[in-house]
Amino acid sequence: MSALPQMSTPPLQDREFSFSVRDFERVRALIYQRAGIHLHDGKQAMVYSRLSRRLRETRHQSFDSYLQWLESTSGDTAQREWQEFVNCLTTNLTAFFREEHHFDTLAERLKSAGHGNLRIWCCAASTGEEPYSIAMVVAETLGLHANVKILATDIDTNVLTTASRAVYGADARGLSPARLRSFFLKGKAGNSGQIRVKPELARMIEFKPFNLMQAHWSLGEPFDIVFCRNVMIYFDAGTQRKVLEHIHGVMRPGGLLFVGHSENFTDSRDLFRLRGKTVYDKV
Repeated sequence: MSALPQMSTPPLQDREFSFSVRDFERVRALIYQRAGIHLHDGKQAMVYSRLSRRLRETRHQSFDSYLQWLESTSGDTAQREWQEFVNCLTTNLTAFFREEHHFDTLAERLKSAGHGNLRIWCCAASTGEEPYSIAMVVAETLGLHANVKILATDIDTNVLTTASRAVYGADARGLSPARLRSFFLKGKAGNSGQIRVKPELARMIEFKPFNLMQAHWSLGEPFDIVFCRNVMIYFDAGTQRKVLEHIHGVMRPGGLLFVGHSENFTDSRDLFRLRGKTVYDKV
């Protein structure tokens, strides 16, 4: 995840749908409630652009009408539309081996563990480049059949569908020629220009939707390593602390937490101790 793009707001007379300050405040309150995302005042144009798609799909003539329907509808229809609402307002920007120093540190930790039998959680998997990068480091360090389980989650179900397909453009950033040869299959004929993650690597990873705002986290055995990168930048201080407490609770003592380059949690020294550049140990 990364900073939301800046967009210019169309003049009122050019807008397809009416969109008031009150509408924006309602959207802001709802996405904070559902996903913990804190939208600042400069995001009106982004909200209008992205949610206009949902108004067209659901055949609503105004934001007021759409939001009233969203808040009053129940059952499976409501559940599906709330997910679409969240999907529209999350941003996913990722690449293979982004912030490469993290993967060097990961390899060191894997070597020191030696035996495998590790659990790794990538809690903002986006379209899959990050968890597949983790899996490649596991394979290079401990072998393809290492006893390492990787859980990859995201609140956005659309990006998880892409991640599960494991198909990318052949010009994907961050992949060396050696890794392309070792871990990907090249598309042929109609699939020319695409690459697919080899099944033996993909099998290391379980993809599933997960909302970090859930009150109760049920994720199985504790994790040895957690990647939570460029997620907290969307949260206010109180939400950050709550999420960090939850992450602390699902990690083994001494486990490693990887965060984004602009994230700093030195105010939570009771939970995590800075170990290196944007890498923390669980206290």
